[in-house]
This record gives sequence, C-alpha cells and structure tokens, in this order.
Amino acid sequence: MLQIADLTKRFGGLVALDRVTLDFEANVLHAIIGPNGAGKTTLFNTISGMLRSDSGTVRFRGTDISGMAPHRISRLGMSRSLQIKSVFDSMTVAENLWIAAQAREGVMHPFSNRRRFGRTAARVDEILEQTGLEGLRASPAGTLSYGDVALLEIGIALATGPTLLLLDEPICGMGPAETESTVEKIRHLAESVDIIIIEHDMPVVFDLAEWITVMAQGGVLARGTPQDIAENAAVREAYLGDEDDDDEDGEGDGFDA
Repeated sequence: MLQIADLTKRFGGLVALDRVTLDFEANVLHAIIGPNGAGKTTLFNTISGMLRSDSGTVRFRGTDISGMAPHRISRLGMSRSLQIKSVFDSMTVAENLWIAAQAREGVMHPFSNRRRFGRTAARVDEILEQTGLEGLRASPAGTLSYGDVALLEIGIALATGPTLLLLDEPICGMGPAETESTVEKIRHLAESVDIIIIEHDMPVVFDLAEWITVMAQGGVLARGTPQDIAENAAVREAYLGDEDDDDEDGEGDGFDA
C-alpha cells in the first residue's frame, strides 16, 4: 500500500529522517510511535508532499509520489489530519465538510453540473454519520469541544475520498470519554480505509494498532505487533529511558496496557 525507501530529510545540520525504509501493508491499522523529535511528523509531512525529501522515494499503491505536490497526492487517495487542529471556526460542521467534499468533485465553478452538488450533500451526510457528528451539523466549528474538533478534522480528511488516512495525534488533549469514543470511531473507519496513526497515548496505541513502528532519532528502531513492541528492551530504553528505573509516579509506561 505504501513503500518508503531510503527517505532522508535534513534541516541544516539536523537529520530529521535518516534513510528511513518502511513498507505498510493494506488492511492493517498501523501506528507510529517514538519520543519527541523522533521524526514522526516529518515522515508524515514528507509522505504527503508538505515537505520535499533530500533523497529517497515514496511509492503509494505502486505510483512514485516522491516530490509530488500535496493536492496531486490527495487526488491519488491519500489524506491526512494535522497535529495542530485547523478548521473554519465561523462555519458550521456541515459547511466545513462541504468545502472538502466539493473540492473532491473539482474546483467550485459557476457552471458546475448541478448533480455534483447532490453528490457532495450525500457525501457530507455520510461523513457526519461516520464521525458521529450528525447532531452537531449546524453548530459553528468554533463552539465544538476539543474531541469533536478532532472528529471534524478526521471528517474533513475523509471528505476527499481517501484510500489511505494519515492521522497525526488525533487523541491529543482529549478526556477519557472522548478518547474512548474516538478510538472506536477510528477502529470502525479502519474497516473501509487504510489508516496510519501517530500517537503518544500508549494505551490507545496498544489497544488500537495491529502493527507498530517505533522511531528514534530520525530512524526506525523497531517494528512488530503490540506484543513484540511491549517486550522489546531497546524500545523501552529509547522511549522511556533505562527500563530498570523505577516509575516514580507509579503509573507505569503504558506498554503493558
């Protein structure tokens, strides 16, 4: 589904991605974890065309998308949410979704075929149901809770009709109830669209993901099932420090979730 080979990205003297090589299989919910500065978001930005790599290749469903503009990559079926939430606060939930869905149909034009608007309206209704935002369709986005804004961002990404969805920390800032609800929605979405998620909440990762990639210092440290990663001493050391250190707050590291 996605093949990355020797992907490298530098910012001056900082090597943010260091010859990263990864394959992502279809129909598997993938998670990418790692400490701050490991290169996770830079990887997403490079895959999706928001950043141009210094070297290496990215192939999406057999097509070389290396250096391709983000809008062209989107039209091939890849969409993403951002780590910093970004919606039109003064517009309603449905209007935010409408803009993204209409963009999928083509540039808004006074001579557009009226049937396109029917398809757009149907798509908006479908996404509202998928994300559980039906009851908030007429609410201004600026009045939503943090969790509902995150769901709206996922909905906007879905509105472009992706076959691959990249989610960058969708759970960040949520309370327990919102987290549980969002995890279930992501799990349900993964039945119809491939998902790769970056997330710092370890209980969420180990509950949700079928395959985990651990990054550290711009490279790939380990890959495997949640059980493989939980038992990997190198992962514990890189992600948490010395694995033999006592947990001072008594809360544990989340790797045993």
